Amino acid sequence: MGVVENSKLSVVGAGSVGTSLAYAALIRESASQVALYDIATEKVEAEVLDLAHGTQFTRSSVIGGADLDVVAGSHVVVITAGAKQQPGQSRMELAGTNVGILERLLPGLLERAPHAIYVLVTNPVDVLTLAAQRISGLPPERVFGSGTVLDTSRLRWLLAKRAGVTTASVHADIVGEHGDTEFPLWSNARIGPVPILDWQGGEPFTRQELDGIAHEVRNAAYTVIRGKGATNYAIGLTGARIVEAVLRDERAVLPVSTVLSGVRGIDGVALSLPSVVGGDGANAVEETPMSADEEALLAASADAIRAAGATLGI
Repeated sequence: MGVVENSKLSVVGAGSVGTSLAYAALIRESASQVALYDIATEKVEAEVLDLAHGTQFTRSSVIGGADLDVVAGSHVVVITAGAKQQPGQSRMELAGTNVGILERLLPGLLERAPHAIYVLVTNPVDVLTLAAQRISGLPPERVFGSGTVLDTSRLRWLLAKRAGVTTASVHADIVGEHGDTEFPLWSNARIGPVPILDWQGGEPFTRQELDGIAHEVRNAAYTVIRGKGATNYAIGLTGARIVEAVLRDERAVLPVSTVLSGVRGIDGVALSLPSVVGGDGANAVEETPMSADEEALLAASADAIRAAGATLGI
C-alpha cells in the first residue's frame, strides 16, 4: 500500500477501548480522517460529537455513526467491538461471544473497505485474529492482532523504571499469547547495548526479579480492571501506534499477532512475535533469536491458543 496520503482509519466499537483509540489517533494525527462505528446510535453519535468538538486543535477530522457505510474507503480498520472482560474473567472465556460478533461484522466491513488492512484489538486477540483471517479469507499479513505490543510496552516501562533509564533505551519483547502464557525474550533483552543481566547501573537484575516483573506484566490487565473496570488508555495508544506503522509504511518491528505458517514449526495459529509492520500489513521476523527454553515456551503458548480455537471450531 505504501505511504497513504489522505488516509482513513475506521474504528469499530465505541466502547472505552474504541473511543480511547480514536482519541489517541486524533491527538497523534495517525490518520487524516478517523471514523467511529457502533450499533449503539445514541452512544456513538455522542462520542463522535465530543471528539469533533476538539478537532480545532488537530489536523485530523472525525466522522461516525451507526451506519456501517461510515467505514467505506478505509485504509485501516481496527476492530475493538466485543463483550467486555469482567473482573476475574480470562481472555479465553470471552472467545465464543466475540467470534460470533466477528462473523456478523466482517462481511459488511469487507464489502465497504475491501482493500483495508484489518487490525484486531478485541480479546482474546489471538483466537479472534485467527477467526478473522479464516472468516475474511484475506492474506494473513492483512489481518493481524495488536498482540503483545501493549504487554511489551508494560515490560519496557517496568524495566526502565527499575533501571533508571528512559523507556526508549530498553529493548525487550513479550511474545506468544496475549494472555496467561505470554513470556519475555530475556535471552536477547538489552538496556542500550547491555544484556539485561549484565546491567550495572545500580543494583544488578536477578533472574528472580525478572520473573517477578514478567508476572506483573502478565497480570497488569487484571490489576487495572479490578481498579477501574477496564483497560483503555494504553491500548488506545497502542492501536494508534500500530495504525501509524501501516499508514506511513514504516516497516516498524512490533510484536503483533499474525497467523503463522511454519515459523518455528507453528502452523495455523495466531500469536505474537516481533513482526515487520508496514503498508502491506505484518510479517513475523522468523529469525528472531530464542533460547531452547524460550522455544519450548512459545510452543506451549501456541498449544494453548490452538486448544482454545479448537473448542470454537476454528
